[in-house]
Amino acid sequence: MDELHEQLYDAGCIKFGEFKLKSGILSPVYVDFRVLVSDPKLLKLVAEHIARTLDGLQYDRIAALPYAGLPIGVAVSLETGRPMIYPRKEIKEHGTARLIEGEFKEGERIVVVDDVITDGATKIEAIKPLEEAGLKVKDVVIILDREQGGKKILANAGYTLHSVTTLSEALDALVRLGKITENMLEETMAFIRGHQFG
Repeated sequence: MDELHEQLYDAGCIKFGEFKLKSGILSPVYVDFRVLVSDPKLLKLVAEHIARTLDGLQYDRIAALPYAGLPIGVAVSLETGRPMIYPRKEIKEHGTARLIEGEFKEGERIVVVDDVITDGATKIEAIKPLEEAGLKVKDVVIILDREQGGKKILANAGYTLHSVTTLSEALDALVRLGKITENMLEETMAFIRGHQFG
């Protein structure tokens, strides 16, 4: 796992500084897996780790969440050989006007694949159209859990979160690898403990 953590850090997927989050809160850490589209080798490595995380789960299709989860979902689909679908953020006003792209059958088991989780709200929102279409969703698989309550919020909604890694595991590895200081780890984890959801 150290290899994965180091490569994610070196690619700029885990950044330190001062970042304004969607909630408006200023965070000392920012996790950005959108850069994976520009690094095919790292994207493949991430897909391999997610595929291992998927081992043992029962599912018929992968549902990748727009937008950051789409390239990750495609890479995982190629790695596992499992078909993929994705819910749109908005219904198209033209063409098929579908809310879910890709082929599927009502009653199929879907595993949701995305990049990161903070509070879980966007995952629950994205799962809704899948379930409304008659698909069964139980598991959500992500690269990194920020450990701010998203796992518990998903569990309360009836879903199980599986993550390749957690923020604390990544930070511990980055300290071991000499990429960040112990002080950066402590400051970041103090922020995470102080900003919990649910």
